[in-house]
Amino acid sequence: MDTRSLLRTTGTVIAAAGLLLSGCTSGGTDLASAETAAVPAGLRTYYDQKLNWRDCGVPGFQCATMKAPLDYANPGSGQDVELAVARKAATGPGKRLGSLLVNPGGPGGSGIGYLQAYAGIGYPAAVRARYDMVSFDPRGVARSSPVECLTGPQMDRFTQVDQTPDDQEERARLVAAFKEFAAGCEERSRRVLPHVSTVDAARDMDMLREVLGDPKLNYVGASYGTLLGATYADLFPKRVGRLVLDGAMDPSRPALELNRDQTEGFETAFRSFAKDCAKQPDCPLGQGDPDAVGQRLKEFFRKVDEQPVPSGDPARPLGEALATTGVIAALYDESAWPQLREALKEAMDGDGAPMLALADSYYEREGDGSYANLMYANAAVNCLDQPAAFDGPDAVDAALPSFRKASPVFGAGLAWASLNCAYWPVKATGAAKPLTAKGAAPIVVVGTTRDPATPYKWAEALAGQLDSGTLLTYDGDGHTAYGRGSDCVDTAVNRYLLEGRAPANGTRC
Repeated sequence: MDTRSLLRTTGTVIAAAGLLLSGCTSGGTDLASAETAAVPAGLRTYYDQKLNWRDCGVPGFQCATMKAPLDYANPGSGQDVELAVARKAATGPGKRLGSLLVNPGGPGGSGIGYLQAYAGIGYPAAVRARYDMVSFDPRGVARSSPVECLTGPQMDRFTQVDQTPDDQEERARLVAAFKEFAAGCEERSRRVLPHVSTVDAARDMDMLREVLGDPKLNYVGASYGTLLGATYADLFPKRVGRLVLDGAMDPSRPALELNRDQTEGFETAFRSFAKDCAKQPDCPLGQGDPDAVGQRLKEFFRKVDEQPVPSGDPARPLGEALATTGVIAALYDESAWPQLREALKEAMDGDGAPMLALADSYYEREGDGSYANLMYANAAVNCLDQPAAFDGPDAVDAALPSFRKASPVFGAGLAWASLNCAYWPVKATGAAKPLTAKGAAPIVVVGTTRDPATPYKWAEALAGQLDSGTLLTYDGDGHTAYGRGSDCVDTAVNRYLLEGRAPANGTRC
């Protein structure tokens, strides 16, 4: 289980893909002067390009390719990246409001996949009527010069490595797995690895805004997408239109604190699941308070660590790493709790296949054994955006007590998972810092009180940092809030997107 830093909206969880933790912040390069009255001369040809829209093969959607400089410090060098873009035209009725760019998070989530499978057909009809729905795969992701690291069989082995090492031999295997992962990324993706930061992606978004003909950026970003949106706003505050940041991250917190906060968030989500499970007649973890239910889950993890459960795939029995990943995947959305109960019951009865399916959805593993590049892009962005949480196993040891306090169930595994960037081949270019976007139009920040992956306090922090931030709170479970069943949240966000009226700061749903 490598659960450091992957966040995406629950619009894609379980059904299409599981979500992972995100422990990154914005790049720390001082780019406050990035916004100028005129586009820098070296970028003018990029900003002036015309997109050649074509049929995507999905009814109602068009696709195009946009060029961007591989290195913004050296544009026009002939080294470019090609970024995949997709749109669905406004359906009407009503006056068109321009483009609405959407991002599902990650880093590593495919914006085009999200647009075609969810946002372009599932966003409120009134919003789709007035906006061209647009997304892109950020650099390094999916169709946009993707980062590649491991073969399918190598990734299968990586996902099974024990991330709660019990002795020196297991510690050595875990470190070796992280090193192999990093070396594979360097070997296969050396060209793009230094140029996939959140700042780079935010600059690409401004170019896309111009190419689409929009004077200002209208945007809905979920999960990691909130960091991308806030970074854009900080770079280009005068070009901010209507920005919604749902399931917000706190860009001021360094990687260690982010990972520990998320560990606490998953404990909060698990306790909500445990309370609900104990009320159900089919709860495989029995009755009692969340502490007792948690102890039974830990005992289950211990048993499959000692003796993995058959899953139907001889090369991938259900061990502790995959079982933990499956549980975490289902905690992103309370609608998956019945599926989690069933998967736990089957695993305890000797069939690990349902739990393995949850883990596979989380990692975006296909039936043929191949993997999407989600995990590879995720690591590449996170490890570039700021320094690693830990520099080696000794540092993890020192932090284990605080992680176990944050989550008795998941703490140890999530602490060790945070070691992955220690061996990254490219030095981080960014650092944790507040993002203020001074002078921007009102920005709506949405936080869910029991969000497992982006703790509510992060939304409070981001709304407070942004000069024009306004906080909209959803008192509930699950990851992100817009479009997930709250009429109160949806009404407030829709009014903002359609009329430009932001909810009052502190509005609670």
